[in-house]
Amino acid sequence: MDSDMILYIIMHGKIAEIHIVGGRVYETRVALKDLERVLKEEFVKIHRGCIVSVKAVHDVTDTVNLSHGEELLYTVRKKKQIVSEIQEKQKKMIHALGKKDIPATEEEYRCHYSSFEYLPIAFTDIEMVFNEERHAVDWIFRYANQELARLEKFPLDQLLGKSFGSLFANMDSKWLRSYERAALYGEVLELMDYSPEIDTNLKVICFPTFKGHCGCILFDLDTIKAVNSSSNVHRIWDRYLRNHTK
Repeated sequence: MDSDMILYIIMHGKIAEIHIVGGRVYETRVALKDLERVLKEEFVKIHRGCIVSVKAVHDVTDTVNLSHGEELLYTVRKKKQIVSEIQEKQKKMIHALGKKDIPATEEEYRCHYSSFEYLPIAFTDIEMVFNEERHAVDWIFRYANQELARLEKFPLDQLLGKSFGSLFANMDSKWLRSYERAALYGEVLELMDYSPEIDTNLKVICFPTFKGHCGCILFDLDTIKAVNSSSNVHRIWDRYLRNHTK
């Protein structure tokens, strides 16, 4: 099993439950100390029966909050030690993302994404921004096509190289966790929600691009016209939501 896909491991007696990306859970009879030995640099022990991937941690409050929304209990009296260890390992992880093979200029980004230039669909490549505690707090537009500029209501030269938060004072952080998951865990995710920043109902598909980046395809749901191609469309849609909503 690829350790990069593991979110956390929790013990139930002598059985280790391995929780991985996508909601899957595997069980194996192995001691936690043996797993710690293998995963030491990537994981932190948050209580005697649980280790968690530092890549999966969004922040720590009364619980350890993972980027996919799950909350884990930890040993409260060791909070300072646990937070410090998570931050230090996240710092090393983010530093290791580096800039290798990532376009260095706007021209290089346009060349890489030339096939997106004239699509009638909004597309952007964003670079995640992490604060000193290694939490994802914003993102920077590294590439965007004209449709994205139209949707965001900013000309391209005012979008590129700028962070979302610097452009929108009313930034809603609900998108951050999904973008963080795509950038760090390589997940392909779909979101549908209202964007107060641009007063638009959006469908967003995000997916990994470069290290620390994700690509986003945005659909303006207020302008897209749906065609009922089958009498079964509602049944199909209900099944789709049940299978894909996490």
